[in-house]
Amino acid sequence: DALTGLPNRAEFERRALETLARLERTGGTACLMVVDLDHFKTVNDTVGHDAGDRALVAAAERLRNAVRRSDLVGRWGGDEFVVLLPGVATPRSVPERAATIADAIAAAPPIAGYELRASVGAALYPVHGTTLAALMRAADRAMYAAKARGVPHHVADATSDATLVRRADQSRVRSDGRGRSVTPC
Repeated sequence: DALTGLPNRAEFERRALETLARLERTGGTACLMVVDLDHFKTVNDTVGHDAGDRALVAAAERLRNAVRRSDLVGRWGGDEFVVLLPGVATPRSVPERAATIADAIAAAPPIAGYELRASVGAALYPVHGTTLAALMRAADRAMYAAKARGVPHHVADATSDATLVRRADQSRVRSDGRGRSVTPC
């Protein structure tokens, strides 16, 4: 990304897909976080795009400093960032990591009188999905849940896309009355 120096969406996707493929081979885990700057449109509309650009640069710097060197941080687009944290295995470890990210962004100096705040949504690989698209959907929903609840972060619900797909697949398998499973066409 020319403005923030972070990987842009295409580069983040490329690297994330490589990481997810490696995790699938090794049986590893990861956490994907979607980080959205709160009230960013107000900054752009009120004090201009230069201030908005400064806010994005400050958020990117804070994000890079809030994660491990092995984590992948990217700018997804607009005021939205993504973070892939390989090795995060349990939902219990996610709130602390998400809080660290939200707190790091909130600690940035005000820009044109506006304090930076972020909402963070998190999803776990493979619990909430095994593809980047599924993880993004789950983390995005979790981020919007954080915004709606007025909290800085939220972990995806247990009924994620992956769970719903498994349930749908299981519901298509029926017995033929003789103890054999059949899948309808």
